[in-house]
Amino acid sequence: MITWRAGVVDEVGAAWEGAQELVVALDHPWADPGLPARVKALAYPLLTGPVDKGSRVLLNVSALARGLGTGGYAFVVGPEGAVPRDTQRGPGHLVKARYTPLQAMVLGVDDQESEHHDVLRDADDLGGMPVVVADLHSALPAIVAGARLAAQRTGRPAPRVAYVMTDGGALPAWFSRTVAGLREAGWISTCITVGQAFGGDLEAVSVHTGLLAARLVDGADLAVVAQGPGNLGTGTRWGFSGIAAGDAVNAVATLGGRPVASLRVSGADPRGRHRGVSHHSLTAYGRVALVPADVVVPVPDLGDNALSELGRHVRDQVKELVAPAGRHRLVELRVDDELRAALAASPVRLSTMGRSLEQDPLAFLAAGAAGVHAEHLV
Repeated sequence: MITWRAGVVDEVGAAWEGAQELVVALDHPWADPGLPARVKALAYPLLTGPVDKGSRVLLNVSALARGLGTGGYAFVVGPEGAVPRDTQRGPGHLVKARYTPLQAMVLGVDDQESEHHDVLRDADDLGGMPVVVADLHSALPAIVAGARLAAQRTGRPAPRVAYVMTDGGALPAWFSRTVAGLREAGWISTCITVGQAFGGDLEAVSVHTGLLAARLVDGADLAVVAQGPGNLGTGTRWGFSGIAAGDAVNAVATLGGRPVASLRVSGADPRGRHRGVSHHSLTAYGRVALVPADVVVPVPDLGDNALSELGRHVRDQVKELVAPAGRHRLVELRVDDELRAALAASPVRLSTMGRSLEQDPLAFLAAGAAGVHAEHLV
């Protein structure tokens, strides 16, 4: 189940909050001679202790050996033959990545030891806060870009946006350069990691307390709920991690928020089940979400016939989700060159399933449109 390797750190590369890139020379060759003897690795120093050039490290290379989409990384489990120094014990008893060798204990915003416990103990209402729910992590910067553009158009200040990161993809928020870059640029006010995810500015037990913390602790104007980088799918109707988007819609409505469903759309994915509106969105919003949400459909106005044709296909697919056939509310929103320019100006790179804004524009325009609509609801 786990493929292990050990080696020596040859290079120490880029670092961002919570993460450190390395190049590690492996001690033992792979069974497959086509795999490299030096691998790109990622360490989370808060879990493993600091890692320096020349250090010997133990690696988990399971996904790398299988060629899976982990960003091409091996992951440092810890120093080989040494024990990291104890970190200073702090408050909190929430255990994330529970019952795994790298389980971590954190202070939850909803923890009894938290200064915010009294605020959240009986909290039950988001006060109508709009919450955009998305399948993929790559939608996050596009949603925020759309919300900021909508505010700019009306002369309002940019909305305060909280990101609630669920545990369907990466568990450590530190893995996401997107989160680090958006926070640094002031595009998001906080990252709240919920469920088994950890490493956010705030930790919470559930999507529900994460949303309440976004509103009542962070003071967010709107929130975005999506899984961390990476997602799991099996090519089956129900076997994909993004199915949790439907549960998130239910949580938002239960707490008196305004759920906005961001569609996973693609004009470039070679897989038929993801062409136009992905079956992930159709299943999560059509079968799992049991309460009405605003389903935002982008209507291209970019002078691009192929994009316009794709937009018409998307509108036809969405008919099963919205009234009168479905329970959701249809919101058609024209997307134009101004939104595309706002997306291109993102402080972080836009990439979905390895495709850029230029390669798959409607994927990002759809997410941006959801952000525009959410800001209108603030």
